Amino acid sequence: MATEETKTEAKPKTQGKGKKGKAGAVSRITEKAEVKLQRKAPARLRTIYANELRSKLQAELGLKNVMEVPKLVKITLNMGLGDATANQKILENAVEELALIAGQMPVVTRAKKAIATYKLREGQKIGAMVTLRQDQMYEFLDRLISFSLPRVRDFKGISPKGFDGRGNFTMGVREGIIFPEASFEGMDRARGMNISIVTTARTDEQARALLRHLGMPFRN
Repeated sequence: MATEETKTEAKPKTQGKGKKGKAGAVSRITEKAEVKLQRKAPARLRTIYANELRSKLQAELGLKNVMEVPKLVKITLNMGLGDATANQKILENAVEELALIAGQMPVVTRAKKAIATYKLREGQKIGAMVTLRQDQMYEFLDRLISFSLPRVRDFKGISPKGFDGRGNFTMGVREGIIFPEASFEGMDRARGMNISIVTTARTDEQARALLRHLGMPFRN
């Protein structure tokens, strides 16, 4: 996380003055992300986990050593943009949107191999991704659970089918508009993303117990 934040702060603000295109877009994204990064993350969930939830999980899971209690490692937000191959403006807008949501500058992902059917070349830009750790990870999860998910129309809970068998969980968000931090002025349309939560849990049952105690509203 420290590396990505350093890259964000290193962008000169003069790039966007009087210029259009890629340089202006990068400057605009950087300025908005810097504003978000300047806000000290309260890490409310991190404090609650350390002071209350860890001991409850240890007792519930029957663990003898407190170091065995599952905890969060990182959260990754990934946005795929297949149509960005024909229009780079779509990619710029998506990077800006993801930076506002995460509070951290994302990296652009590229195609690992060429696929002629989709007119995709190896190394072509096809998406954006950001990885959150420490306080920013807890702050994002807190916002997701407390503010964003309740904004989903006819929300009935999160499906528990997203566990991978190794204690990690992935969920999909159809529209990033559920995040109040995002601004969609100039966006062609609202886009979805995948959110992957990596934990130290040894089993899916342990991971589900961890996320449930943190407030994740799983469906029964």
